[in-house]
Amino acid sequence: MKRISTSILVLTISLAAFSQEEKIKTGWNFGALPAITYSTDLGFQYGAVVNLFDYGDGSKYPVYNQKFYIEVSRFTKGSSIYRLMYETKTLIPGLSITSDLAYLTDQAYDFYGFNGYDAVYNADWTDSDLDADIYKSRLFYNTDRKLFRFKNDVKGKLAGEYFQWNAGLELKNFEFAPVNIEKLNEGRDEEDRLPDIPGLYQNYINWGLIGPDEAQGGFITTLKAGITYDSRDFEANAMKGIWFETGVEASPSFLSDAGFAKFFAIYRQYFTLIPKDLSFAYRLGYQTTIGGNVPWYRQNQIITSVLAGTTSEGLGGSKNVRGVLRNRIVGDGLFYANAEFRWKAVRFSLINQNFYIGFVGFSDFGMVTKKTDIEIPDQASMPEGDQVGDYFNPDNEKMHISAGGGLRVAMNENFIISADLGKTLNKQDGNIGFYIGLNYLF
Repeated sequence: MKRISTSILVLTISLAAFSQEEKIKTGWNFGALPAITYSTDLGFQYGAVVNLFDYGDGSKYPVYNQKFYIEVSRFTKGSSIYRLMYETKTLIPGLSITSDLAYLTDQAYDFYGFNGYDAVYNADWTDSDLDADIYKSRLFYNTDRKLFRFKNDVKGKLAGEYFQWNAGLELKNFEFAPVNIEKLNEGRDEEDRLPDIPGLYQNYINWGLIGPDEAQGGFITTLKAGITYDSRDFEANAMKGIWFETGVEASPSFLSDAGFAKFFAIYRQYFTLIPKDLSFAYRLGYQTTIGGNVPWYRQNQIITSVLAGTTSEGLGGSKNVRGVLRNRIVGDGLFYANAEFRWKAVRFSLINQNFYIGFVGFSDFGMVTKKTDIEIPDQASMPEGDQVGDYFNPDNEKMHISAGGGLRVAMNENFIISADLGKTLNKQDGNIGFYIGLNYLF
């Protein structure tokens, strides 16, 4: 992977000599490329991505009028993405509308329990190089998940230049099951086969921490309403301004398998350090349950008005606390924060498109602020040879912290390829995460 990333960087820098003149784009601009990325969480991705941007008469470039995004791809760790997204600022005057239809599958979806550090992560249990009396399974902390999602978000002017109202309707159907060991062992040599033992997800069901009515997932409809303040100078990568959103997302029981409500607030601010080239940005996020009971499979969903990537879930992983294990921080209330320095180092034009190469230095944070109420099982219910302390460490939750850096390659300011490397500061959160994807984090 290092060879691939280095080759891309060297090639792109060498092309910078062609032209430094930025061209104003008009009309529809079509971009198609292979979906070749890498994530510590998901493995290598292969498939295809199509981006269509409509810049109209070019008077607002690089702001676009509407956009289509289409992706069909798979990952070597068993995930797949089938996604169609449409965004428009002109279809209905005065409204910004985003619709996202997706079907996502994951044969090894991460599950580490509830309440962050209160749930113990034992990396040795997943290390197949260790002795049999220590090693359990490489997929001990995984489940099989399938997710259907139809997300719709609308924004409109509320007052003045910067205040907006926002509303959303989202339908999600979650399907969970134990990892399909038989399928994953097909074609493997005996020494590489996964042991057929209960994983953490199955243990949580056996202990009653995941109820039988929600163990296999369910259907959730959520309605969202809130207020947004947005003074950013540019949506894809602002150099100055503030973006703040707060509101309530509710799941009516007559439209879902569970009824609940959550409050959320997200604050982002952007500062120019060197005009056009260097900026500092930070994000603060908070969400908490204010009514009802949230199913376990919905607790890791991070509320946001518009998706910056394929998913918005965690905490932990590529979309919030980079380097920390995906879904490591799950609870009834969550806080997260990110701080980034962003440098647009090289600009050039190629094949009639405008490019820049950028670099990012970051630190990410997250923690559970309101814990999921669970009753810790007794020793008698533990698997043979295990202790309660192997799974639970009550009242140990604190801030999860990671730090790292990244690379950005942007075309026409809006289509942005990203690569990030994050390192955790606590071995209970894993070690290093490496991610290649699209867009800035926020």
